[in-house]
Amino acid sequence: MAAPAQPKKIVAPTVSQINAEFVTQLACKYWAPHIKKKSPFDIKVIEDIYEKEIVKSRFAIRKIMLLEFSQYLENYLWMNYSPEVSSKAYLMSICCMVNEKFRENVPAWEIFKKKPDHFPFFFKHILKAALAETDGEFSLHEQTVLLLFLDHCFNSLEVDLIRSQVQQLISLPMWMGLQLARLELELKKTPKLRKFWNLIKKNDEKMDPEAREQAYQERRFLSQLIQKFISVLKSVPLSEPVTMDKVHYCERFIELMIDLEALLPTRRWFNTILDDSHLLVHCYLSNLVRREEDGHLFSQLLDMLKFYTGFEINDQTGNALTENEMTTIHYDRITSLQRAAFAHFPELYDFALSNVAEVDTRESLVKFFGPLSSNTLHQVASYLCLLPTLPKNEDTTFDKEFLLELLVSRHERRISQIQQLNQMPLYPTEKIIWDENIVPTEYYSGEGCLALPKLNLQFLTLHDYLLRNFNLFRLESTYEIRQDIEDSVSRMKPWQSEYGGVVFGGWARMAQPIVAFTVVEVAKPNIGENWPTRVRADVTINLNVRDHIKDEWEGLRKHDVCFLITVRPTKPYGTKFDRRRPFIEQVGLVYVRGCEIQGMLDDKGRVIEDGPEPRPNLRGESRTFRVFLDPNQYQQDMTNTIQNGAEDVYETFNIIMRRKPKENNFKAVLETIRNLMNTDCVVPDWLHDIILGYGDPSSAHYSKMPNQIATLDFNDTFLSIEHLKASFPGHNVKVTVEDPALQIPPFRITFPVRSGKGKKRKDADVEDEDTEEAKTLIVEPHVIPNRGPYPYNQPKRNTIQFTHTQIEAIRAGMQPGLTMVVGPPGTGKTDVAVQIISNIYHNFPEQRTLIVTHSNQALNQLFEKIMALDIDERHLLRLGHGEEELETEKDFSRYGRVNYVLARRIELLEEVKRLQKSLGVPGDASYTCETAGYFFLYQVMSRWEEYISKVKNKGSTLPDVTEVSTFFPFHEYFANAPQPIFKGRSYEEDMEIAEGCFRHIKKIFTQLEEFRASELLRSGLDRSKYLLVKEAKIIAMTCTHAALKRHDLVKLGFKYDNILMEEAAQILEIETFIPLLLQNPQDGFSRLKRWIMIGDHHQLPPVIKNMAFQKYSNMEQSLFTRFVRVGVPTVDLDAQGRARASLCNLYNWRYKNLGNLPHVQLLPEFSTANAGLLYDFQLINVEDFQGVGESEPNPYFYQVTTVDRFQGQQNDYILLSLVRTRAVGHLRDVRRLVVAMSRARLGLYIFARVSLFQNCFELTPAFSQLTARPLHLHIIPTEPFPTTRKNGERPSHEVQIIKNMPQMANFVYNMYMHLIQTTHHYHQTLLQLPPAMVEEGEEVQNQETELETEEEAMTVQADIIPSPTDTSCRQETPAFQTDTTPSETGATSTPEAIPALSETTPTVVGAVSAPAEANTPQDATSAPEETK
Repeated sequence: MAAPAQPKKIVAPTVSQINAEFVTQLACKYWAPHIKKKSPFDIKVIEDIYEKEIVKSRFAIRKIMLLEFSQYLENYLWMNYSPEVSSKAYLMSICCMVNEKFRENVPAWEIFKKKPDHFPFFFKHILKAALAETDGEFSLHEQTVLLLFLDHCFNSLEVDLIRSQVQQLISLPMWMGLQLARLELELKKTPKLRKFWNLIKKNDEKMDPEAREQAYQERRFLSQLIQKFISVLKSVPLSEPVTMDKVHYCERFIELMIDLEALLPTRRWFNTILDDSHLLVHCYLSNLVRREEDGHLFSQLLDMLKFYTGFEINDQTGNALTENEMTTIHYDRITSLQRAAFAHFPELYDFALSNVAEVDTRESLVKFFGPLSSNTLHQVASYLCLLPTLPKNEDTTFDKEFLLELLVSRHERRISQIQQLNQMPLYPTEKIIWDENIVPTEYYSGEGCLALPKLNLQFLTLHDYLLRNFNLFRLESTYEIRQDIEDSVSRMKPWQSEYGGVVFGGWARMAQPIVAFTVVEVAKPNIGENWPTRVRADVTINLNVRDHIKDEWEGLRKHDVCFLITVRPTKPYGTKFDRRRPFIEQVGLVYVRGCEIQGMLDDKGRVIEDGPEPRPNLRGESRTFRVFLDPNQYQQDMTNTIQNGAEDVYETFNIIMRRKPKENNFKAVLETIRNLMNTDCVVPDWLHDIILGYGDPSSAHYSKMPNQIATLDFNDTFLSIEHLKASFPGHNVKVTVEDPALQIPPFRITFPVRSGKGKKRKDADVEDEDTEEAKTLIVEPHVIPNRGPYPYNQPKRNTIQFTHTQIEAIRAGMQPGLTMVVGPPGTGKTDVAVQIISNIYHNFPEQRTLIVTHSNQALNQLFEKIMALDIDERHLLRLGHGEEELETEKDFSRYGRVNYVLARRIELLEEVKRLQKSLGVPGDASYTCETAGYFFLYQVMSRWEEYISKVKNKGSTLPDVTEVSTFFPFHEYFANAPQPIFKGRSYEEDMEIAEGCFRHIKKIFTQLEEFRASELLRSGLDRSKYLLVKEAKIIAMTCTHAALKRHDLVKLGFKYDNILMEEAAQILEIETFIPLLLQNPQDGFSRLKRWIMIGDHHQLPPVIKNMAFQKYSNMEQSLFTRFVRVGVPTVDLDAQGRARASLCNLYNWRYKNLGNLPHVQLLPEFSTANAGLLYDFQLINVEDFQGVGESEPNPYFYQVTTVDRFQGQQNDYILLSLVRTRAVGHLRDVRRLVVAMSRARLGLYIFARVSLFQNCFELTPAFSQLTARPLHLHIIPTEPFPTTRKNGERPSHEVQIIKNMPQMANFVYNMYMHLIQTTHHYHQTLLQLPPAMVEEGEEVQNQETELETEEEAMTVQADIIPSPTDTSCRQETPAFQTDTTPSETGATSTPEAIPALSETTPTVVGAVSAPAEANTPQDATSAPEETK
């Protein structure tokens, strides 16, 4: 197998390179944003830049990157564009800049939206240029740039400006490009299209000639572009050298065709045009396909295009076609061909009279049509409206190969897509793992196209949606597998031995040499399949390794995935491994196959099963594992061995590699997706179109749902009636009781429910009344029934005063439909989520809610808050790993809940025993749940009914308040409750207390009745399944767990009615979709009623390691983000309570109306200044120190982490080091900037090179605020902590300005020297005190020892800190700062650690309130995620 060439890494230009460039000098003269006096616009500048910088460098990415980064498009090109100055260089420059923005993944169309006037003119000129002759004004390379620009336009249909231009190219009138016979055939198929076509013709006649000609050109644009492409394709020779410009043009063109076919709005009319052009036939017969190296990517793209042209969908209706419907279409095509043959071609009688199954294979079609002449083949095709009619006595212009392929490829039987998928091996092999077109390396630059599916706004069908996600998930996993294989195998150092075998010169923790490999079972195929149902093998390895590594290998569990590898190295013993050179040729890797562990074998050759029993101790170091091989892969390999004489792969393996369990769940997820594609995916009707990206995006909003609920109980959501009124601004609130004393929560609210279809009203007064009615809320306060006399009987209550937008989010979440909540940093997303869960639990007690989050940490935060509300813990269940991290003594895992139920059962039966004793009833009523049930029925209920008959209101006589207490039968049982139980103030009050006591007793027996199942089910597994399926009302899991365990959950009969997803914008698209389908449909319908997604698409997206899948395939787009792009209504939380208002201003421009909660202005911690620092935030300019940039920070007593890892957490003070100060890099992603700016509560101090960031267009709103303040660090060393100075006030102490690195080192040196002197002085003073003043001699001794150690440490530090030489440094020694002072946080023992920077990702250094807290990341983030 040929080793792939190592791709070139695109390195972003450094500051010094940027400053040295001619482009930068021009920018500073004409358009740089920080230059105040700019030269006037000059068209020659654009011409010169295009010719000298872009064309001359052959469109070098580095040059285009510089131009785009300098805001060339925003501040010069589009700002000055008009038809008068438009030229080729101008058009091409704009296209290059837009393409670069897409490559960098930054917003591209914003500037066009702001100034849209000239865009139609510009777009028409692009179309004209794309059709120009390649040897004319525009070169083929330039036209490739234009193709890419057009592709970006077609993929941006959500932008109104773009859609208005693109729609003219892809609507019904484009069928003008069809040949007439084909047009008639298509109009005949769909009669209503005939009406539209006639209407189009009438409208065309009314147009003036010039406008009509322009319209005709636009309609025929894609047809003409296809013809132009075919001419370029035909110019590619078979063996002579070919320019790569031609190859790249062809690749980009096919990419454009795939994108047009994969979107329903573009496909609907275009698919017929594409079919009529016979593009696929031309491509498959082209020379480019036959050129193995140059045409490899082109062939892969062509296969993707073929897949989409034959996709199982009705182009007109958009409905997915079933397998039966696809078979019918195929039969119709064959029979129409047979009819034509029978009527007009006697030489095809045999074909015409054969049955379909006999003639629809490629071989039989070639046998029947191969002997025919070219003219006859042309006539057959013209009868089928595939080609124009051949005039009499004229020969066809098409060659025979084309005509034959046209007929054969159109009529051959196709394997169904689902069949192809089921036959596909799930494990990647060496052919896929190292194919750069399918799995590019981490250095993907974004220059070329790839044979990968894209996740955009819309999908053709659910099958298409799942298939694209399946392929991308598989390839992203393959990329990670490749990294693991390369790491493990290279560590093992495979070399060629003297005798030609393999010798391993190294070792790897995750890989072992195979001693023996044997296939032990190949089971028979199922009926209708040609692959075995099961293939098992035994792998023997020798574990002569350290004990902990041996334990890891022996700890391999059932379903863990391993990889079997064959290496045949050619390098002699001792050859050094070079990571810069291709991996495969160095290690001689030949084969890679996946396998799944069944278990390890014991001494007798039996599989050791996983279970509670301890594993047997095996002797020696030889271990054998039984593994499952992929049956599809095995069948393919064996077929290849038998038919082609290839070697048997399964006799060659010499390495087995395992992977970390957390990264090794790809196979289970792929199986889940494949299973979904094999079942009828029943998505709720109200969600189906939205998931595919079509229809009315607001159709699933509660206001448009037919089953909207009028009256909702908001339970403890509101703190008072005033809070309720403030939560519905603009509404008229009517309370059902007038007495203010009774207007206390909880409240039931009746909303005016309006059906979507309103009648037209002529009377304006009625309309006003209707509006008034729509704004009126009827509020009914109600009293929660007394639950019993014990303090713990009182319900837990919400204490948060929700804002009106939070209330709208809670209201939407309680109603049926889709609710999307956008939660900016610190706006209380988790609190809203928990309140929605609580309210659904109380309003719909029979319904079950599934909670899904991205991380275990978020799930635990959610659970901890749920437990603080009025939710019975027996209804809570947490699935998956991670429950051990819950900061609670309670265990909410499946087995933890089983133990809770068993323990609770014993507690409740003890209570029954006490009740039985108090009532003086003989026998053992507390023996089981069943006996307790009889006891309640016959002993407790009878006494209660007798009591009620005595004390209830009897006709006209007033009941006596004392009777309530006198006749109460359970006094002795409630003797341990706070006394007196009955207050004796009123009959109603005491009666409510009595009923509360009975409710307490009744609840005991209700719970015991629920726990009866645990007595009947004997095993822990059965009990846990019962809890999951029947008992639990709120079930929580991570999205990964849902994807892994879907099969098991569905099999168990798991059911749920509502889904709430937290961190929804961080979850992969497919991992968001799978939780919708964790249950079987009921009567063909989904029982899902609500889907609540809470997230923030302005923060970081899901993590995708491979750049190509992240950028090219858009795999980092979450479903949440896609819904926002499509236009699904969102509730945007608009008040934050985490950070100072000034810090919030650094990122609130990214959100709709994000303001601050009142406490941000009122609380002392937010209004007081940061002690020791003049400003609450500052951007500190850091230049090179002694010619060296920044280095990695060392964790000292502060916490160091990256921005990406710190999402969802917070700290009082953040030192943010923008470590990519050589180049902006991925901080251009505004989402990363938002996360970076929003982690600090009180102080944010950013270290960066200002010259680099001030030009960046995307970061302007934040950096304009940062650069408005001084760029040198301003500190107040002598200010005490805590300070009384208000934020923004001038300090009474002296301000010191740190201008550079030496000065900072000087300051730190002085501070430490002062610390040593002060502590030494204190030590001396302490020793001179009389003995009576010292409490204990030992204490002094301890202090002496500590101080000596500290002095030694300080001496070492003083040695490595240079002596103060900087005259600008203050000479008086600053007072020692307390631990919490931020100025000390920046002071470390080495000068290099001050800028604290590395070259990989932005770094956050969070200074917390005390050193002890900062030792661990968990402690540093113990504050709640969102502070209200």
